[in-house]
Amino acid sequence: MLQEEPQELLIFPCNGNGIEAIDCLGKRYRMIGFVDDTADKQGTMVHGYPVYGREALSHNPQARILAVPGGPASYRQRAAIIDGLNADPGRFATVIHPAAVVSSLAVIGRNVLIMAGVVVTSNAVIGNHVCLLPNTVIHHDAAIGDWSLVGSNVTIAGCTRVGVNCYIGSGTSIMNGLQVGDGALAGIGSNVIRDVAPAATVAGNPARPIR
Repeated sequence: MLQEEPQELLIFPCNGNGIEAIDCLGKRYRMIGFVDDTADKQGTMVHGYPVYGREALSHNPQARILAVPGGPASYRQRAAIIDGLNADPGRFATVIHPAAVVSSLAVIGRNVLIMAGVVVTSNAVIGNHVCLLPNTVIHHDAAIGDWSLVGSNVTIAGCTRVGVNCYIGSGTSIMNGLQVGDGALAGIGSNVIRDVAPAATVAGNPARPIR
């Protein structure tokens, strides 16, 4: 049986998520460089890969795109930033680390990054443009909305719904059956035991609104 040639891949931007994505590519993708809007990064080499401006997207039309911008200070701008690439939706790649475990019953969207040690069980649903950092577990009947970022060592219990454009900090646990509203943020190490309102910021054990 002939092995398929790896697909060329551009990673946007050259940030922490993008650098960590390098180790997730396996044999399916061959990275050809980063794309970044920061002028000081363009023209440099990062971990052996060139950093281009956005012109690389049109100069390499055959390359797939993994877009992973955003952090706790900028996660609410992720949708606008990714949409601003003006890329055909079919170009976006989904990258799953070979050491991740994803159920065949799970639904995984496009432009999703799933890092090492992640477990997505049973019929969980991961939306488009989602990042799941290492060693996170998404349980049965859970759903992660589009544009959301989920940190490392997070546990999202069964039947929980995380809304669109959320940020779930590393080490957080979310109890089963809860609703985390669109645009919400759960701080690092939170223990979420009740619903989180849209656009709220919660933290602590148990998690409480902090602003």
